[in-house]
Amino acid sequence: MPTTIYETHELELIDGTILEMSPLKIKYLKQFMDKFDLIKECKTDEESISVLVDCVRISMKQFHPVLKTIEDVEDSIDLPTIYKIIDICAGVKMNKEAQDKNDASEIKPAKKENSWDSLDLVKLESEIFVLGAWKNFDELESSISMPELMAILESIRELDYNEKKFLAAMQGVDLDESKNKNEPDPWEAMKARVAAQVSGIGNGDPNDVTSLQGQKAQQYGFGIGMGLEYEVITKD
Repeated sequence: MPTTIYETHELELIDGTILEMSPLKIKYLKQFMDKFDLIKECKTDEESISVLVDCVRISMKQFHPVLKTIEDVEDSIDLPTIYKIIDICAGVKMNKEAQDKNDASEIKPAKKENSWDSLDLVKLESEIFVLGAWKNFDELESSISMPELMAILESIRELDYNEKKFLAAMQGVDLDESKNKNEPDPWEAMKARVAAQVSGIGNGDPNDVTSLQGQKAQQYGFGIGMGLEYEVITKD
């Protein structure tokens, strides 16, 4: 069965309109999360619902632009559907207490080690921007969602690792074996050895002068017959 990057869901509005929902594009997700962050300051259920409705209004920019205002959202979408949209679009789930009580004031973001606040989005986007598929970052953020971004990153990193693995194998180094043994990164070690060989400095150790010879020996002041001066001492 083909692997899917994310699931899509059909939701019905109060007027019978069917929307196909999926994770938000990054452009709208940033707006969504900025607004959703305000829920931490809400003290009443009414305040929390107001924040959630505004989050859904932002989501509708992508899925149903006809709903432009908070009033439009309130007239078209009931509270259970709002909870589903929040979950589908941003992956924010209600905790069990909120589900049991249907209480928006109990909503909290799912606790994850890699939270939105700790995400270095610029770094991640920069890593895939080099593909050259977008003319600027705004176009990138308008084109892909976070699941798509992570899938692209995973593919890029896998291709990069496979290329390193191939080049390392050409030098007789097994990256997988060394990685499993928790040894120093053989890719970096190999690059150091190659750089040392190109510069003419031994086996990668800058203090090793045993292999210096010819012009390189003369340059560094070491080596047999080129870098060292000597005189013949005879016995009288």
